[in-house]
Amino acid sequence: MARPCGSIRRWSGCRRAPCMTGLIVERIGTGASLQDGGRIGWRRFGISSSGAMDGMSLAVANILVGNEPGAAAIETVYAGARFRAEGGPVMVAAAGPGIGLSVAGRAVMPGYSALAEPGEDIELSPLKGGIYGYLAVAGGFDLQPDMGSLSTHLRSGLGPALLTAGNRLSVRGGRMTPLTLPVLPAHDRGPIRVIPGPQDDWFDDEVQALLYGADWQFDNRSDRMARFLVGPALAARAGSMVSDGTVPGSIQVTPMGQPVLLMRDGQTTGGYPKIATVISTDLHRLSQIPVGARFRFVPVSIEQAQAIAKAFARTVAGLKPVPAGGIDTGRLWNENLISGVWSTPAED
Repeated sequence: MARPCGSIRRWSGCRRAPCMTGLIVERIGTGASLQDGGRIGWRRFGISSSGAMDGMSLAVANILVGNEPGAAAIETVYAGARFRAEGGPVMVAAAGPGIGLSVAGRAVMPGYSALAEPGEDIELSPLKGGIYGYLAVAGGFDLQPDMGSLSTHLRSGLGPALLTAGNRLSVRGGRMTPLTLPVLPAHDRGPIRVIPGPQDDWFDDEVQALLYGADWQFDNRSDRMARFLVGPALAARAGSMVSDGTVPGSIQVTPMGQPVLLMRDGQTTGGYPKIATVISTDLHRLSQIPVGARFRFVPVSIEQAQAIAKAFARTVAGLKPVPAGGIDTGRLWNENLISGVWSTPAED
């Protein structure tokens, strides 16, 4: 079955004849791709989950253009990017640590979406204080999913290819009225929470204490598949294990004591013992920690992790945008943003 016009694996149709509304990639950094909520339910068949490295930023960008939180968006890596709207107006929004968005040279405030008319440039600034940024478009991208997802996974060939200058992405019709989020999610800067195991019994108590007592960093061997931790060696007891399942967030330890954190594109099985597993909610935060920044791990129970995940889901569900330029006074009352509210009597 031929992919729709706008697929970045087939260009001939879009080059020979005009397409409908879309984005032209004018400039973009290495590693940029399309990512959504992930390829769910396929790990038992050896298919990696993929999906956005920072699910909260993906959700914010999508909600600002009226999409579902897990809809596909453009994921950039460190660098900025420039696009051009073509064929019709496109409403866009960006999210990510310190990311800047401008449309036709006009800066768009954080927590707002904006309308780009045909021919206008859409520019993303490089990130400040993070790694991954997201650009969402109202209505989403008009591309054919692989196994229920538009997420790019290079090693399997699933999803579109990496984005490069000259690519054209067709856009489905969506709302044209810009939105804003009166309250953006707060950034949690506490320790990274992990569930011990499943092979924590392969490590002596002293080694496990190192995991939770040391400062950790990431080195520059980091990508969507894994991040290498810099800190004390975590030597496991002698022995070999049969490969078993892994998940995004698994902390594997090599025979040399090197801990390796599996990320969204990580393999589905592994033969190294896993000393701990980062909870799904904190994996979003961990993906944005730059190389060299220090952080710590703290253990939590499965029950605590489940409660944190439910709270995260409630936070996303509570992100309710309002039309830009309007103020939802009822929402402001409920958010307790100020200690008091002044009111004036109605004029006679």
